[in-house]
Amino acid sequence: MSVIRLRRHTLAVALPALLLAAAAPAHAQPSGAVSGRMPEHSGSSASAVDRVADFYGAYIDVLNGRGRSHLADELREFYLTDDFRARLGSWEKEHGGDGVLRAQSVPTSWTVAYNDSGMGHVWTRVTLTWTGQGRSAHTVLAVQSDQSSLRISDIHGDT
Repeated sequence: MSVIRLRRHTLAVALPALLLAAAAPAHAQPSGAVSGRMPEHSGSSASAVDRVADFYGAYIDVLNGRGRSHLADELREFYLTDDFRARLGSWEKEHGGDGVLRAQSVPTSWTVAYNDSGMGHVWTRVTLTWTGQGRSAHTVLAVQSDQSSLRISDIHGDT
């Protein structure tokens, strides 16, 4: 096969794949994917930080999908201490918002990071992000978990 025919054959085979890749929507690759690899997520049921991340991920997904529903209440019952849920209800009546998010709307994304531990508690820093109209806003929460039960026992906003 001549060099010219080989180049034409290679171009004929590769061109459709290149066109498909160029036409793929921007959202085809998930955020956080690097070099074409899918991002990995992991966690441990023995980690208070992972449990906070699991809770916020599931809670925000439910609120975005179904709004404040029975499932959102079940997540609160599972992940939050009884005492904190009672205090959260009072906070929500007083402020007219969602006490877990410390807001009246639902964020578009979140991050969770270890912050500190001691005296039987673990504190995580939860950053909630709202995006819209070309802008983004952030709220940072200090989330306290009981080390023994790994359940969330307090949330403080604007840390």
